[in-house]
Amino acid sequence: MNHSPQIPNVDSPEFAKQFHYARPDLGVRYTPAAASFRVWAPTAQAVDLLLFRTGHHPETPRIVPMARAAKGTWTATVKENLRNHYYRYRLVHPGQPAPVEAVDPYAVATGANGQRAMILDLRDTDPKGWTRDAKPPFAHPVDAILYELHVRDFTIHPSAGSRFPGAYLGVAQRGTKGPGGLRTGADHLRELGVTHVHLLPVADYGGVDETRKSRQYNWGYNPENYNVPEGSYATDPFDGRVRVREFKQMVQGLHQAGLRVVLDVVYNHTFHGGESHFHRLVPGYYHRQDAQGGFSNGSGCGNEVASDRSMVRKMMVDSLVYWATEYHVDGFRFDLMGLHDLVTMRQIRKAMDRIDPSILLYGEGWTGGDSPLPAEQRAMKTSVGRLPRIAAFNDTIRDAIKGPVSDHAQGGFVQGAPGFEERLKTGITASVRHPQIAYPENDLWHGPWAQAPHHCVTYDSCHDNHALWDKLVLTTPGLRDADRLAMNRLAAVLVLTSQGIAFLHAGEEMARTKKGRENTYNLPDSVNAIDWRRKTKHADLVAYYRGLIALRKTHPAFRLQTAADIRRGLAFLNMPAPGMVGYILQSPAGGTLFAVLLNATAQSQTVTLPAAGWRVLVDDRRAGTQTLRRLPGDSCPLPPRSALVLAKT
Repeated sequence: MNHSPQIPNVDSPEFAKQFHYARPDLGVRYTPAAASFRVWAPTAQAVDLLLFRTGHHPETPRIVPMARAAKGTWTATVKENLRNHYYRYRLVHPGQPAPVEAVDPYAVATGANGQRAMILDLRDTDPKGWTRDAKPPFAHPVDAILYELHVRDFTIHPSAGSRFPGAYLGVAQRGTKGPGGLRTGADHLRELGVTHVHLLPVADYGGVDETRKSRQYNWGYNPENYNVPEGSYATDPFDGRVRVREFKQMVQGLHQAGLRVVLDVVYNHTFHGGESHFHRLVPGYYHRQDAQGGFSNGSGCGNEVASDRSMVRKMMVDSLVYWATEYHVDGFRFDLMGLHDLVTMRQIRKAMDRIDPSILLYGEGWTGGDSPLPAEQRAMKTSVGRLPRIAAFNDTIRDAIKGPVSDHAQGGFVQGAPGFEERLKTGITASVRHPQIAYPENDLWHGPWAQAPHHCVTYDSCHDNHALWDKLVLTTPGLRDADRLAMNRLAAVLVLTSQGIAFLHAGEEMARTKKGRENTYNLPDSVNAIDWRRKTKHADLVAYYRGLIALRKTHPAFRLQTAADIRRGLAFLNMPAPGMVGYILQSPAGGTLFAVLLNATAQSQTVTLPAAGWRVLVDDRRAGTQTLRRLPGDSCPLPPRSALVLAKT
């Protein structure tokens, strides 16, 4: 048995100096002649490598003792061809009554349910043409129009017409049709015009038994193996090669469809605390502790990952680099980004820039509870000005558009609720400082928290809380669906003409409903699946979204790149009644002048414009880049619950 060295406190500079391992060879390195393993476990007294022939069946493993090596690592080399074998580690820790087993945190594939890592030749998993995979063109973060979807939701409903329902292959399948022959799946996204597919967590997670082809469901915020694709979306979850290959096929297919790919990543907590692989490898290191020495719970999920410790930071950076290089991923959305420290987020940005500066980074700029990470070190929404080219979700405009998520019955601007005009203006300007906005005193959260428009993700709904349509139904008892569709269109105009990075929740363009249920993370397909019949039912709404997206992509004025451009080019108008917002907009390069007029009241209103000669591009029913009609003078009527986008050359 190897004796463990004297161990300093894990938060001390001495620990990092003694045990930080900087080299890029953690995990397994495979060749046909040998496989070399290295795991970081500085506090262990002994470590064994356990080799298996299968990914999940009961069997007696072959045991290979590992040797203590540099900076707290342990190594072993097996001089034979171990391709497609599986492995785990067994560790003895001082003071623990029995050995514990753990999966390699640098595992790149596993068997079913992620309990044994797989030894792969990754080139065996490359689909045909993978080395020629090309990312769709993309110039600036504010050019992004993100579409957030769950792999299973997207194609599991029979109306999707998919040969691979609920699977990676289904996401990128082309030629699928729904009722009436309307396009579904990837072809629908191409038709809609979005630029990026944002996938809810697809790294291996707990809560779904991959050995059972059942109706189990989970959003995926239960992370177990950070570098392994989730097996329940693969056609074969037992063979670890399949999930890897099919994930690559999905990315390749989406790229061929002109769509970039963003992964929702959950490095803020682990599914298990004391039973997690991380805690078994290095007890007390990967998670933060509270004052009593237990797991702190800034995630609201029972634990939080200590991103500020050097080897956790390295693990996060290495993991993201792996997804960006091995899988050609184009961006990452960070769950509860406020639990990550600013230093780590800056290092992530630098690492992505070395690979591809166009990789998008954004996240939730808040926590799920209090954390021992000092407030000034957290990557919060109000801190993104200190983070280069990293964005945060703008919950200020989200709640201003449709009402606060914390009050199910309270509406927002589009439902005609009073008092949301200034917060809406804050969101329209991507939360950069603007001289015409009356900001709340001592409230940066709802004030000018962004330094540039690329810091701000503009949205009205996402997977969390209620879908947009359900929120509209809950807050408007007694109204007709026709009125709610008008509110939905008004919300779409707000998201797709505001500055910043535009973000859409899958299905909102067809009035998606989750049957009024909130936070449907573990509810069945009958609640979560996208029902493509709604695309037929709400074809006019889909066309409206498509037209707004085309407008945004065609005219740079809706995608201004600097705070100075917003202050120079966007001027708010005096409106004739509460419940209205309007502004004039122009790109710094000059050219077309736009007017965006919003009327959330239940009455028709008339707005006086600064001049005459306007063309209508968007009204209460249609949207796009073509002129719908011309206004005869310098005033225009706005129907109830409607928007106008006007252009003047």
